[in-house]
Amino acid sequence: MENKEKIESQILKLEEKYKDSGQDLSSYLDGLLYQRYLTYWDYIHLDTLLSLQVPRTHFPDEEIFIMYHQITELYFKLILHEQKQIVDDKSQELNFFLEKVNRINNYYKALISSFGIMIKGMEREQFLQYRMALLPASGFQSAQYRMIELYATPLENLVHQSERNDFSAEDGIDELYEHIYWKKGATDVVTGEKTLTLKQFEYRYTPRFIRITNSVKGHTIYEKYQNLNEETKSNKTLIEALKALDINANVNWPLMHMGSAYRYLDRENGAVDATGGTNWKEYLPPSFQKVIFFPEIYSKEELNNWGKQWVDHIFNPHKK
Repeated sequence: MENKEKIESQILKLEEKYKDSGQDLSSYLDGLLYQRYLTYWDYIHLDTLLSLQVPRTHFPDEEIFIMYHQITELYFKLILHEQKQIVDDKSQELNFFLEKVNRINNYYKALISSFGIMIKGMEREQFLQYRMALLPASGFQSAQYRMIELYATPLENLVHQSERNDFSAEDGIDELYEHIYWKKGATDVVTGEKTLTLKQFEYRYTPRFIRITNSVKGHTIYEKYQNLNEETKSNKTLIEALKALDINANVNWPLMHMGSAYRYLDRENGAVDATGGTNWKEYLPPSFQKVIFFPEIYSKEELNNWGKQWVDHIFNPHKK
């Protein structure tokens, strides 16, 4: 009897839910009746997912290279999923903010710990051959990675550090975007010419990046933090979580790429160019870029020493 009353109650709630849809509940129940059972493989589109690896060469390790980058982009999507919730949140509650930042850090930890697949999981000789079939494509062209930065902090914090003191929040978005740090990573140092990799990337994504920057102006994650009440802003757990996010995104993740680049591209008689012609020795080191999402939460000493870990990571890899 109790079960029957529960079902009747649920039916009344369903009728209430669908009364404004233009169809009565009976029509929706018919749809449920005719619908086939859901399977795991259909729900996650497994067959489609497993068909997305399409190597350009016959080298077996190229498939590892493709899959790992696809996995990375899925983690970036998870990070953006959490960032958007922080940006859109109106409550400014500590627990909500902290939970989302901790989730982002967990995604970064998974990415960073998994990067051994890239560093040690492929044959160097194979990589140096199949990479030539990928030109001018480059991981530099990851739009989601750039979006993570745009959601995290105002654009003036992403201006190349050599020019950062020349700009402020008062400058227009278009002006700031022209001086964003990563553009120098795909620009010829001598001629100032943009590589094809950068030209393709800008053509494809600049309008979207500008739209995102305009949409989050005034409420990036850093600005959401700055607008918290003083008690919440000074919460040690939140500050440590934000520092961890900054270090994960702007030091540890680039360091993993440095390790990979040295493994595959460095030679005694000169480094091999990265795919797309990016200047990886100038672009990847964290201490060269000094990209910092949340500068307010650091001491002057921490800011001055930002990214110095890369020296030990590259030149003293066994140092504890």
